[in-house]
Amino acid sequence: MYDLPSEYPEEPGLPDQFHDLQPQLLSRSLELSNYDSENCFSASDLNLYYDVNHPLWHKRPDWFLALDVPHLYEGKDLRRSYVVWQEGQNPNVVIEFLSPGTEVEDLGRFYEETTKVAKAASAKKTRNKPPGKLEVYEEYLQVPHYIVYSRYTRKLRYFKLEGGKYQEQSINPENPMVWLADLEIGLGIWEGVFEKVPGYWLRWCDGAGNWLLTDTEQSEQRLEQSEQQLEQERVAKEQERAAKEQEQAAKEQAEAKLMQAARNLLEKGMEIEEVAQILGLSPAQLKALQSRQ
Repeated sequence: MYDLPSEYPEEPGLPDQFHDLQPQLLSRSLELSNYDSENCFSASDLNLYYDVNHPLWHKRPDWFLALDVPHLYEGKDLRRSYVVWQEGQNPNVVIEFLSPGTEVEDLGRFYEETTKVAKAASAKKTRNKPPGKLEVYEEYLQVPHYIVYSRYTRKLRYFKLEGGKYQEQSINPENPMVWLADLEIGLGIWEGVFEKVPGYWLRWCDGAGNWLLTDTEQSEQRLEQSEQQLEQERVAKEQERAAKEQEQAAKEQAEAKLMQAARNLLEKGMEIEEVAQILGLSPAQLKALQSRQ
């Protein structure tokens, strides 16, 4: 098992609670129809080492997904970091959550397009200064899908790798959602409660825009469906019992009418055989009716 030190010993931890909860929702609702879930590795706040020539250089994505990568490193142990030249697989998706002060690092050359702040000097690839996140994801790792979300402005931005360069994709502001065609999955902004916290969260969806469920929600759904099935079975049995009771009551009512008709005819002096013939019964059936009354 490997782990490499940071070039920033004073590097701070998570900026806020959102950076803890949002990655959980992304990982727990991720469901790719064309990939085995056991080989879809997702992580958050994990050091990502990207340049074998500068083995201390790393970024720490808020969330990333690497396909065809097992959950455990070499099937044995949890990762303490992700070293691309040892894993043999770059991330397929990277998502960053904007925080005050991280805009330049996260957006790179796209920063000036959305702020009024003077453009910051871009990070240059030198021996002493590592490049910014966007440059790493675009040039070093060639990550196909780079997504940036600000919970403060509720703005979603999607940068797709085209011809080796990121091209920002247009997003409908009324229904902010992106579609990752090669993964056959979408990502949008969901207003709801996750882990008892209400908010506007990034969440995966299917092609019809239906939000994908977390593992907990799937369990709750299965339980609800099971309870509904049991209730349906109970109602069906109750209906069957009621139908049988109704059938029995109708039968008894018909027998009572026949018996009353037989009494009326017998009181007129008719023989049992005559009464039975008139009522369409055999003498034995008529006698059986009399015995049940």
